[in-house]
Amino acid sequence: MSGRSIKASREGEVDAPADVAWFCVRSQPKHERIAAGTLRQLEIEVLNPRVRYRRATRNGPVYVIESMFPNYIFARFNWRTSLNVVHYARGVAGIVHFGCRWPTVPESVIEGIRALIGADELQHDESHTLEPGDRIQLNGGALHGLEAVITQVMPGQQRVAVLMDFLGRQTTVEVPAHTVTKRIFG
Repeated sequence: MSGRSIKASREGEVDAPADVAWFCVRSQPKHERIAAGTLRQLEIEVLNPRVRYRRATRNGPVYVIESMFPNYIFARFNWRTSLNVVHYARGVAGIVHFGCRWPTVPESVIEGIRALIGADELQHDESHTLEPGDRIQLNGGALHGLEAVITQVMPGQQRVAVLMDFLGRQTTVEVPAHTVTKRIFG
């Protein structure tokens, strides 16, 4: 928007939400934290939900933190006075709108997300707990990328026994638990 005001120039042109409400803000790609930090510095209430989970890599599983809603955060502000401030903040690509309609996010939705992620705005994915029957992927070493099914968990030894198809036949092998990542198949 070439520097001009985002606010509508005529009365009734904007579907006017309540003065102070939650809005969905689109961040620049991979800039959710930057956008959230900038808005917080401007004293705007922000919700930036993230999720922490294990990702398989060639060197074994690593924990990563990513945005729960990639390229989106939530901000609570007075749209009449702060729309332009939010829209042009560092890391922000825009505020979700449909033509001249600026939809709000209900407070109940925000509270539901907060209940899920907690005060640190971070949901810890607990799907890494392994159980017999879980489908997994092996990480690192010569078997990297192969898929298997857990047949036994040996927590004292921090190992799992897995059943896998290898060289045309089913084979059971024991591997360290930290070298597998639970797979979710649809």
